Amino acid sequence: MLEKIFKLKEHNTNVKTELTAGVTTFIVMAYIIAVNPAILSSTGMDASAVLIATCLVTFIGTILMGLMANLPFAISAGMGLNAFFAYTVCGSMGYPWQVGLLAVLIEGIIFLIIALTPVRRWIFESIPLSLKQAITVGIGLFIAFIGLQNGGIVIDGEKLVTSIDIKVNFHTAGICALLAILGIITAFVLHIKKIPGALLLSVIVTWGAGIVMQAAGVYVPDPAAGYASLYPQFGITDFSTLGNTFGKCFDVDFSTLSISGFVMVVISFLFVDFFDTMGTLIGVSMKAGMLDKKGNLPKVKHALAANSIAISSGAVMGCSTTAPFVESAAGVSAGGRTGLTAISTAFLFLISMFFAPVLTSIPSFATAPPLVVVGFLMFGGVTDIKFSEDNWLSAVPAYICILVMPLFYSISEGISLGIISYVVLHLFCGKRRELNPVIIVLAILFTLKYFFI
Repeated sequence: MLEKIFKLKEHNTNVKTELTAGVTTFIVMAYIIAVNPAILSSTGMDASAVLIATCLVTFIGTILMGLMANLPFAISAGMGLNAFFAYTVCGSMGYPWQVGLLAVLIEGIIFLIIALTPVRRWIFESIPLSLKQAITVGIGLFIAFIGLQNGGIVIDGEKLVTSIDIKVNFHTAGICALLAILGIITAFVLHIKKIPGALLLSVIVTWGAGIVMQAAGVYVPDPAAGYASLYPQFGITDFSTLGNTFGKCFDVDFSTLSISGFVMVVISFLFVDFFDTMGTLIGVSMKAGMLDKKGNLPKVKHALAANSIAISSGAVMGCSTTAPFVESAAGVSAGGRTGLTAISTAFLFLISMFFAPVLTSIPSFATAPPLVVVGFLMFGGVTDIKFSEDNWLSAVPAYICILVMPLFYSISEGISLGIISYVVLHLFCGKRRELNPVIIVLAILFTLKYFFI
């Protein structure tokens, strides 16, 4: 039955590999269960309700991704987008969180329209192959950077970022960074030796080592400073709280809304979400060999539709806008190639609602190793980009795209500046006939975004 639904043999995989990949994806992105409520609760939303909504929308979006598109990607509340919701829309712009949810709902409907019309194919196919290759590499660096941050190895510094001094606060930050480094080495060794489930094992080994360090008194919890106990925490989720956010997107006083401001909020959500989604689909799919000879993803329509449904359903339940998670690359690197990977991840998120305290106790330094390894694997695609002098018109935009993603902390910004630079260079170097109309329109829209959004 599973073979018939997911075509496992056709994708050179099996049930065991797919399930392992699903667990791996879940482990490296389970942090969203704790992080999303922490961010959205700053708007006045009930944290417990947001936690339940986050798990539910992840289940819905990810299982639809698996069944509709047969792709191994997980969908959940997008990082960055949740911060925009909380700190910009509800913070500096002053909108109530109910209005923010309404904007997300409308965005989801527009997203679905785009997914079901030729617009999504025009956009996807207009992106040059060199930029698609660059997106993969840029996401690799972005993932690795996130991993190093999660591990506490890279921290804020006078020059934006710096490496941690393990001698300072050794029993908290210092030991966490050392454990992350241990985990990264372990992950690479296991991967090089081709041990099944290497990335998942690295998480377990790293967390286990942390528990031993706490038991030995080397790691000393300091909750006030953000360093919780590494021992698993047990508890049951209060499901009745979901009523505090469910359907509240319809509870809006329209007389208080600024129509122009509200429209800009919807457009902002749509712009960032769409190109974050496209970037993740392109980058991870290319690494997994899922793109066709023209560099296009055959199931992109279904993948975008799955995300649009997740966006809208999340708005109704009380969750910020969703997107395919870049951490899905960890599951792909673990061998995931079909929707069975996504479905296994989806059910783990559904189950996690009942045991959220246990899962949120997985320390961030333990999830860092898989991200760094996956970043390395995706970075290997840089050799596919031709950097010779006769290809500079394509290579320079690819370079900009790669550079921007980790430095600007945004996949969509990398795509935006990559496309703008691609069009500008072709225009000024007398190669405008090589540009298709869609990419010119995209470059104009991206440029306008920096002035009006």
